[in-house]
Amino acid sequence: MDTTTLDIFASVSPLEYRYLHMPEAAEVRAYLAEEAFVRYMAKVEAALVEAYAAEGLCSKEIAQAVAQAASRITAAEVYHEEERIHHETRALVNCLAQKAGATAAPWIHLGATSEDIIGTANALRYRDFCRRMLLPALCELEKTLISLSLREKESCQIGRTHGQHAVPLTLGFALCEYVSRLGGRIVRLGECSDNLRGKFSGAVGAYNAQSLLLADPLEFEKTFLATLGLKPADHSTQIIEPEYTLDLLHAAVSLFGVFANLSDDMRHLQRSEIGEISEEFTAAQVGSSTMPHKQNPISFENIKSLWKVFVPRVFTAYLDQISEHQRDLTNSASSRFVGEILCALYIATLRLNATLGRLGVNRAALEVNLKKNWHKTIAEPCYLILARNGHVGAHERVRKAVQSGENLSAWLSKELVRPLTASEENTLRGPEHYLGLAIKKTEVVCQEWQEKIAALEVFQSRRDCRC
Repeated sequence: MDTTTLDIFASVSPLEYRYLHMPEAAEVRAYLAEEAFVRYMAKVEAALVEAYAAEGLCSKEIAQAVAQAASRITAAEVYHEEERIHHETRALVNCLAQKAGATAAPWIHLGATSEDIIGTANALRYRDFCRRMLLPALCELEKTLISLSLREKESCQIGRTHGQHAVPLTLGFALCEYVSRLGGRIVRLGECSDNLRGKFSGAVGAYNAQSLLLADPLEFEKTFLATLGLKPADHSTQIIEPEYTLDLLHAAVSLFGVFANLSDDMRHLQRSEIGEISEEFTAAQVGSSTMPHKQNPISFENIKSLWKVFVPRVFTAYLDQISEHQRDLTNSASSRFVGEILCALYIATLRLNATLGRLGVNRAALEVNLKKNWHKTIAEPCYLILARNGHVGAHERVRKAVQSGENLSAWLSKELVRPLTASEENTLRGPEHYLGLAIKKTEVVCQEWQEKIAALEVFQSRRDCRC
C-alpha cells in the first residue's frame, strides 16, 4: 500500500479533489488526515510512557526513546503492519517498539486498551483543530459579518415574511440576525471542543490493569491526560462517553445550519426580480455553459449544498451513542468520518467569509423594492394609529381599505376625528420613516458580539501561549 504520494485527484472524497484547494489544506490534514490520526495516537502512547517515567516506574531515557520513535512514525508503516496482524492499535505499538528498541518496548501501551489511545487521540486532534483553525476562521467570519451589518445599518430594505413584503427594516438589521446566531454557535463550539475528554481506564473502564500497575490509577489518569491538556471522562467503559463528541458535532452542524440559512437569504436576494445584492464575479468567471449573461449565486448555493451533505451526518453520531455493554464495534466505520464534518465546516467558513467580504449591494434595487408596495405596507402604521385612537375594528377597516385600493394616507386622515400629529405624518411619509429600532438594534447587537469575539480571541491567544 503506497500512501507516500498524495494525488488529490485519485481520491474518492470530493472534500479532497474538489473543495480542499486552499493554502491551509496541509494544515487541515495535519489534524484530520489519517497520517495525523496515526501521529496523534503515537503522541498519546509517548505521553503515557512519559507519565510512567514521572511516576518513577521507568527511566526518563525510555520515555525519550519512545517520544523519538513517535516523532518518526508514519501511517504507511503502521498500515503495512496492520495488513500482517489485522489490528490497528497493536500495529502502531509494534512499529513504535521496533523504533524505540527492546528496552523501551515493554512500556509502550502498558496497561492500555486500544480506545485509551484512539479515543484520547481523537479528542486531542479535534480539539486542536477547533482551537487552532476552525474557531479562528469562524471569528474572522463573524467580524466580516459585523462589519457588513454596520456598513448597511441604514440601508433601507423591505422586510419579507412568507416570501411577501412585510414592513421596512434595514439590510444591516437583516444581516445582524446572523451576527447573533453565528456568535452564539461559535461560543458553543468552543465550549464543546474544550470539553472533549480522554481516558486511561482500561478494557472495561474499571481500571483493572491500572490497579495492578499503579498505586492511584485515578490520579495517574488525571495527571497523564493533563500533560496533553485534557481531562478524563467522568465515566468510561472501554470507550469514552460518546456525548462529548456528540455535543461538538451538534454544535458544528447547527452552526452549519446558520450558514445555510444565511446563504439562502443571500441567494434569494440575488434573484432577477429582486436583485438587491450580488456576488462578485471575476473577469473570466462563467455563470452558465450556454447562457453567457448568467451570474449565479454560486458560493451561497455551494454552502447550502455542503450543509445538505453534512447535516444528516449528525444522525450517525446519535446512532454511535449506542454501544452494547462496555463496548461493541458498530461505530468502527462511522466514527472515522467525524473529521470530515469539521473539515467541511472549515471549508464553508472560508468560502462564506470571502463571499461576504466581496458582497455587492444594489441600492437602486433596494429603493425600488422598498417603495414598490408602500401603498399596502403602510397598512400597519395606519391600523395602529386608528386603534390607538379608540377606533373599533381598526384592523378590519384598514384591511378593507387596502383591498378597495384606497390611498391609505388620505383615507386615514378622513377616518380620524383629529388631525395627524407631526410624528404620525412623518411615519406615513415613506417606508424609510417606519424603521422602528432596526438601526439601533443593529448597533447594539454588533457591539455586543465585537466585544465577545475580541474576548474569545484574547482567551485563545493566552491559552496558546500557555500551551
